[in-house]
Amino acid sequence: MTQFENKAYDLEERTLAFAEHIIDLAKKIHKTTVTIPILDQLMRSATSIGANYCEANGASSKKDFMNKIFLCKKESKETEYWLRLLAHADADVKNDCRLYWKEAHEFTLIFSKIAHRTSK
Repeated sequence: MTQFENKAYDLEERTLAFAEHIIDLAKKIHKTTVTIPILDQLMRSATSIGANYCEANGASSKKDFMNKIFLCKKESKETEYWLRLLAHADADVKNDCRLYWKEAHEFTLIFSKIAHRTSK
């Protein structure tokens, strides 16, 4: 059971909590020429997941909704990528990165499922 599961059925809250955890993680990282660009990309993708999901919930059409859900999936996959690189770049946060990678991967699976069901 992860720390995110208590909000498992409220994706807006869950994605917001995830973004907050990523912000907290970024504050712990020793800033170097290697970690700064990774953190920049990670912050953009991880915080974008929830923002796009909020936009999806306010979508003006099914097509608009699908577009935002696909963006959520894309940003989740990108977040997985940057978390792997950050774990490699800073061994001190490897365990945190693994935990957050798992959550990002769950988002990828959730948004894939939503996209699949909505496209029918």
